[in-house]
Amino acid sequence: MVWLGHYEKSRDLLAEGVTLAARSGAVYAEQTGRGCALVVDWATGRWAGLAERCRAFVDESGDMPYLASDARMVLGLLALARGDWADALDRLTGPEAADLDTGPVPISATVSGALIRLALAHDDVAGAAAEAAVAWQRLRAKGIWAWAAELAPWAVEATLRAGDTAAASAMTAEFAAGLDGRDAPSADAALEWTRGVLAEHTGRTTEAAARYESSAAAYRSLPRPYHAALTAAGAARCALGGAQDSGPAVALLTDSAAVFDALGATWDAARTRAELRHHQPAAERRPPGRPAYGDALSPREEEVAELAAAGMSNREIAATLHLSPRTVEQHVARALQKTGVHSRQQLGRVLGPASH
Repeated sequence: MVWLGHYEKSRDLLAEGVTLAARSGAVYAEQTGRGCALVVDWATGRWAGLAERCRAFVDESGDMPYLASDARMVLGLLALARGDWADALDRLTGPEAADLDTGPVPISATVSGALIRLALAHDDVAGAAAEAAVAWQRLRAKGIWAWAAELAPWAVEATLRAGDTAAASAMTAEFAAGLDGRDAPSADAALEWTRGVLAEHTGRTTEAAARYESSAAAYRSLPRPYHAALTAAGAARCALGGAQDSGPAVALLTDSAAVFDALGATWDAARTRAELRHHQPAAERRPPGRPAYGDALSPREEEVAELAAAGMSNREIAATLHLSPRTVEQHVARALQKTGVHSRQQLGRVLGPASH
């Protein structure tokens, strides 16, 4: 039920199951249930303190690391949303991570989706497409397409960016056929997202915006706030491509950035704010000239500092915020000077919780 998207029912059943397993001394069942509960919290946006709980769970697993595969996956997903890409890669593919070929398929599919997104963020389209092809084949071998919810949108995007529209269309159709008649609300929301990706990359932006909006509404109802914000931002991006009245789309981006900020998804918040700056209505833009911030960080310096503190390189920050690496270097230098710290890692301690 966790991977299908019935989160409230899953939460109740897991709580009962973990209690019964603890009473009967069934350690494996208890730990499995606790790990699943961490996945539910990640999916439903209960991110406050989640990384700490996952790390504690990993520590408890001791010489049975396979019991903590859920927790390691969640840590990787949280790190990806923060822009802490080195930590994300280590959590998702490190020596104690679940084996993608032999581990549980829902975890493998989710991890592959994250790895595809990570490769796309680094503009490694070939690597993303290769991961997508292998992960898709794993799912096809199992034939349980509800498990593709965390993979399909990213796999299809990678395939499209690699130039194989026919394969991406076939993947989308296969995903849809595999869900026909199934009770899988999370995958249904992901299918609309996937169809939006296909429409956007094939020039059908009006349809893409509608698909993304439909997906966002489905994710909100589950509830899955992070995915709702991702797809709402997609709808806004498509709408801004040709809309004369950009107000509603700008409002969507603003709301999405606020959701990312509240979750601590630093990288996503920064990307969304960068998109906002490109489309901000003229009436809301600041007047010409550089405002005086004194010893305080400017909004742009704080944005760059957050990503630097998360571990992103100047080149990665530049790609995220549509800046030159030299401009990023200057912003980082000013942030260090103004905050009085001596390293990018120390910036995280002076910027507050949103940067972690």
